[in-house]
Amino acid sequence: MKKVLLLFAVFALFLTSCGDSKKEEVKKEVKKTIEEVKEVKSDATIAAEQLALGEKLFTEKTCTSCHQVDAKVVGPSIKDIIKIYEEQNGNIVQFLKGNSAAIVDTDPGQVAIMKANLDGFVKDLTGDQLQALSAFMRSK
Repeated sequence: MKKVLLLFAVFALFLTSCGDSKKEEVKKEVKKTIEEVKEVKSDATIAAEQLALGEKLFTEKTCTSCHQVDAKVVGPSIKDIIKIYEEQNGNIVQFLKGNSAAIVDTDPGQVAIMKANLDGFVKDLTGDQLQALSAFMRSK
């Protein structure tokens, strides 16, 4: 009886030790998969993050003091800006960087005001931030 018990105990120990190594392999595989999933963002997630950043910048950089979605305040509405940029195949990011001329409001006095505002509000933005700002405006 002692031999059977000893044999059973050795067999159980053997099974348990094999199971532990298998569990560790599975744990490592699951951890690796989780890390891979965290690294890969879907296009929808990236787009949503870009829109959120664009909206935040539009508000923080006080663009809302001159531009509303549907109404002209000081400057044209966002919808009017986007419409004209699409019709003329313009690039908002290049305009915001100061690399292209104004195409929405070309009055020299208004252009001078825009340039001064852009120099003060958006000159420190990165290319990615300007893209996010443009994406936000196009989403309206």
